[in-house]
Formats: sequence, C-alpha cells, structure tokens
Amino acid sequence: MAVNRDPILKRCRSLQIDPSHMGIFKESKRTPHRNQYKKMSEYGLQLREKQRAKFIYGVLEKQFRNTFEKAANKKGITGENLLVMLEERLDNVVYRMGLCTTRREARQLVNHRHYMVNGKIVNIPSYQVKPGDVIKVKEKSQSSPKFKEIKDMEVGIPGWLSVDRDKLEGKVLDHPTRDQIDTPIEEHLIVELYSK
Repeated sequence: MAVNRDPILKRCRSLQIDPSHMGIFKESKRTPHRNQYKKMSEYGLQLREKQRAKFIYGVLEKQFRNTFEKAANKKGITGENLLVMLEERLDNVVYRMGLCTTRREARQLVNHRHYMVNGKIVNIPSYQVKPGDVIKVKEKSQSSPKFKEIKDMEVGIPGWLSVDRDKLEGKVLDHPTRDQIDTPIEEHLIVELYSK
C-alpha cells in the first residue's frame, strides 16, 4: 500500500496551506522562499490546487483521479461533487467528528480496525459514508489511553455531523454542502486541469 510520508510542515509551506487544516497547530520558523512570489502560470495554479486537495485529504494520484471521474459522472457541479466525496471518506469523517487528531492518524486508526460503521468494523479509509450512518469507536478500543485523551478534546463539529463524545460515536446527518466545507481549495481549478 502506497503511503505519503512527506514532512507535513515542509509540504504545507510549499503548497501555501495553513498547517491547522491538517490538524497540526505549529508554525514553521523558516522564511518564505524567494521564488514563492513569482507569478505562476495558469497550469501551475491548477496543478498546485490539485496537489493541495490530494495532500489535505491524504489521497494519492490514482485514487484522486478515480474520485474525480466518479464526481464527473454524478449530477450537479463536478467540483462540488469532488469535494463532497472527499469529505465523505471514512478517514475524513472520523477526523471531522474529533475521534482522532489528524487525518493521517484517522487513516491509520481506520486501518487498524478501531472504528465501526453501523455496528460493523470497517478498515477501508476511502469507504464512503452516507446520511444515517453511525460511526463508533469499538468497545475494546475505548479503554485505550489514546481514546481517553480524545474524549476530553474540544473540537468544532460541522453541521452535517452530530457527535456524542461520552460514547465516542457520531452520526452522519446529511451530505455536506459546499458552504460547510472549510477546506481552502478552489475546486474549479482542479476541474479545469482534468478537462484539458
């Protein structure tokens, strides 16, 4: 299985992303690179936007392309469909519910079979959740120090999810709308890139 092992702060700096979108509340002490202020070509802007989306959601190229093609075949605006599909990945939903601290950690914990969807263990980070799905930390895992620490965390929950922190479980209330997705991505640039 391919894994992205890029240093997070270094990659955030190169893609001009605030590390808080990755769940990391550190600031890089390095000064911006002098080439950062050069005017980018249209293609460069489109490519950077795609790399941002891939990096934020922890998706590699082949999977990202497949998600884009599925989004293009759905009714509605392709760019918005793409973001909604990325938001509805199990690893992202677990992160948004505050049942882990970063998306990378969410991916690992899902792979290690710590979460249940509708009473069944799911270990596929790209699993697409649907409205009505109940996601819960399995009973055995709840006693671990990691999840006890997570239970005490204060996290902002988006409006399309509801969470019971005492039970370490949450429910998907609805599909997210574009207004509810706070990820700093201009999806129309990704659509333009793939439609060339």
